[in-house]
Parts: sequence; structure tokens; C-alpha cells
Amino acid sequence: MSDVLTASITELCAADHGNDPGAIAAWTANKTPHGVGAMLASPDTQAYVAERQGGIVGVGAISRTGMVTLNYVSPEARYTGVSKALLSRLESELLTLGHREGRLEATATAIEFYRRAGWIGDGPQAEGRRVNGFPMRKLFTAEVRP
Repeated sequence: MSDVLTASITELCAADHGNDPGAIAAWTANKTPHGVGAMLASPDTQAYVAERQGGIVGVGAISRTGMVTLNYVSPEARYTGVSKALLSRLESELLTLGHREGRLEATATAIEFYRRAGWIGDGPQAEGRRVNGFPMRKLFTAEVRP
């Protein structure tokens, strides 16, 4: 999981980090095996992976508070439907938890992907980090279920 998260950020998100080593380091600091282990140990987090041929090609997570906290794909799996399938699963799980609305913070790289999936902007770009995303939300219906 750590490898997919780090590769996705490093190789696919240049629009966000501008290939700035400091920004990449800040963004990936908690994506180490230890950081992923801590995330998985949190009772507030539900994590999912997408696999192909025995390897992890996507990583997604939600919080019990209704947030999509991760949706990353390995560079070699980009544009193959992995992120879309993972997002559908995450939305379905949020609905199962009783949320009628989901929230996330999209990267500049992925904002159009989320818009095509029915997510809308929910305020100005975040502030305070080396890489700041764009708040989004989506109202769920029973049709979200896969």
C-alpha cells in the first residue's frame, strides 16, 4: 500500500507538487509502511485495496465521519478504471455507514475525475500545507451501491 501511495503521489501528481522534493516529502511523510500501519490501526478508518495479478494497484480509505481520505492508483493502472471502481466502493461503504453525503479533498490532478463522478466543489482551496486540495462533497442515493 505504501508503495502505491508514494508512486501515485510522486509520479502522477506533478500538477499538485510541481516536482518540488520538499512538497513531495511532506505529502508522502505519512505514507511509509509505519504510517500506513498506523492508519490501518485507527478505528476511524476503513481501508480498501484494488488488486491485479496478485499486486496492489489502488488504495482507498474512508473515515467514519464521512470523508474519503484516500483514493490513489499506481501509475501503471492509471486510466484503467481502478480509481473509478475504488471510488464506487468507498461511496457505497459511506452509504452503508449511514452517510447521505460524502466529503473529500481533491487534488488538482483528480478534481475533474471527481466532478465526472458527481462530486461538487465545497469551498475554496484548503490552506496551511505544502500541497493543498479542493474541498468537495457528494449527496448519495441508493443507486451508489455497486
